Amino acid sequence: MFVLHTSTPEETQAVASALADLARPGDLLVLSGDLGAGKTTFTQGFARALGVTEAVTSPTFVLHRAYRGRLDLHHLDVYRLDGPDEADDLDLAGLLEGDAVTLVEWGETIGGALPAERLTVHLALGTGDDDRILRIQPAGEAWSSRAGLLGDALAPWAVDARQEASARC
Repeated sequence: MFVLHTSTPEETQAVASALADLARPGDLLVLSGDLGAGKTTFTQGFARALGVTEAVTSPTFVLHRAYRGRLDLHHLDVYRLDGPDEADDLDLAGLLEGDAVTLVEWGETIGGALPAERLTVHLALGTGDDDRILRIQPAGEAWSSRAGLLGDALAPWAVDARQEASARC
């Protein structure tokens, strides 16, 4: 697991941009965290790094938006769903089989419907107004095989073990 600290929305977007640079077709990123922790801000940085030029907004009421970039992006927000059973209509398998990257906000809501192969990004509020603690966990071969690349890309925001312990207090 990678534990990161950002102090501004722009830094959170820079983390997302670093991850987007490592993204491959068929990748799944699952975003979780409290309301207002920065999931959509993260998604905006990720999309911009993929070359998406249109405005990226949370698809809370439409559930899914698609964007064109160097890799296309499927952006889902499943906050309003009550569980994995309600995810059937999203055609997650079809989205993940394509040449796009899929990013799911509030992914823990439908966790049972998502494949284990994913990169989970948990965003938590920090002590300052714009401080965020990001916990990034690769799972499955596709992301785990990029662990070294992830570590290098995320190093500017990495929190050492002492800082992590104090961040939890």
